[in-house]
Amino acid sequence: MDFRTAFDEALAWIRAEFDYAATPWLLFQAVIIICVFLAAKLAARRVEPLLESRARRIKGHPGLLRVVVALLRRTNWILFSVFLLVALILMRSTWPSRTHIIVIALSLSLAWLFASVLSRIIRNRLVGRTLGWLAWMYAALVILGINDEAGAFLDSIALPLGAMRLSALTVLKAVVLLIATVWPAVVLGKYLDERVQRSEELTPSIRVLVGKVVKIGLVLVAGAIALSAVGVDLTALTVFSGALGVGLGFGLQKVVSNFVSGVIILLDKSIKPGDTISLEGTFGWIRELRARFVSVVTRDGREYLIPNEDFITQRVINWSFSDNFVRLDINFGVSYDADPHKVSQLAIEAAMSVVRVETDRRPVCWLTKFGESSLDFVLRFWIHDPQQGLTNVRGRVLLALWDTFKENGISIPYPHREIVMKQDGHAMGQAETARRSVSRGTPRGQ
Repeated sequence: MDFRTAFDEALAWIRAEFDYAATPWLLFQAVIIICVFLAAKLAARRVEPLLESRARRIKGHPGLLRVVVALLRRTNWILFSVFLLVALILMRSTWPSRTHIIVIALSLSLAWLFASVLSRIIRNRLVGRTLGWLAWMYAALVILGINDEAGAFLDSIALPLGAMRLSALTVLKAVVLLIATVWPAVVLGKYLDERVQRSEELTPSIRVLVGKVVKIGLVLVAGAIALSAVGVDLTALTVFSGALGVGLGFGLQKVVSNFVSGVIILLDKSIKPGDTISLEGTFGWIRELRARFVSVVTRDGREYLIPNEDFITQRVINWSFSDNFVRLDINFGVSYDADPHKVSQLAIEAAMSVVRVETDRRPVCWLTKFGESSLDFVLRFWIHDPQQGLTNVRGRVLLALWDTFKENGISIPYPHREIVMKQDGHAMGQAETARRSVSRGTPRGQ
């Protein structure tokens, strides 16, 4: 069937419906439908709050609660369908042949109720609305009895692509099948990914890798099944995939590089979720590994999205690569009047008094230098939770050193500076004369 024939048939159907619309019984049924709809709207305002108070009592069943809430938001349509069914029963008992429009309105309202509830149950709003509208439009075509004509009309709108003919009907079927297959694949992939992430037998890197492979693989299989069901020859996509590969090589180098770098990171296990890392001044712990970037959360609550390529090409400090133990150094100085042996002992005890300092790996304190005005020491201690911060534990150890030295009478020296204030130019001249006389060996009093 060509486009002209399909268009003429659709136009003839529209004219026939308009001729039927001019009859008095059609207007009578339309008035009944409008009155029933207004009555349902008024009744829903009273019924919905009562049902909502009961629905809030549902605990521990989020899936059931989501369906109940979706139905509550369509209370007016539920009541409209019920009232319309009652009107249909009454009409058929009196005028059974005058209910054609009421039957169509009831069928369309039930189809719209089902499609709207379906769109609210699906968490993805775009997918839900798309499926809802497509389902209702198809149901409306079937109810009106023009699904064959509409299919022929869409099939007549075609674009020849070599040996393949691409019609609007084929595109619509492909979209519907892709949504119907890819969406369950995504849901199943997320479910399997959550199960893999809870597995304690796998390392964090392997969990992330397996989860990504499962999700991507399911989506690819679902897409291939949908295209095959429509009738698309997958071998015809080889030219497109080759062109896509060339485009990726030239235009999306960074995207592909980050994706490949992410796979390499997962395979070599250089970093994993929970590791504490430093990269170009960014210090934090890894929250999540993505296909394109790594999410790093710092101590101040900022979340940096660092490209995977940076972890391959740049120097990265992984504070917890082999273990979580990190050694920190604190340099300090004391007066020459202090006993260096006692200072070392007190410094070690002060460090061990801090909660986060490891006691299994005992801190050490060494005399490193006889400075100009102090004995210089270095205090070294270990912690096992660098993700909790480094500056705060250094601060606690310094405060512990201060309190310990103050209790034991050990002073911490600091440099002194003397400033000579001169009042006027006359005093400056006298001071300069005195300086010169002293430099020539002349006594000041002469």
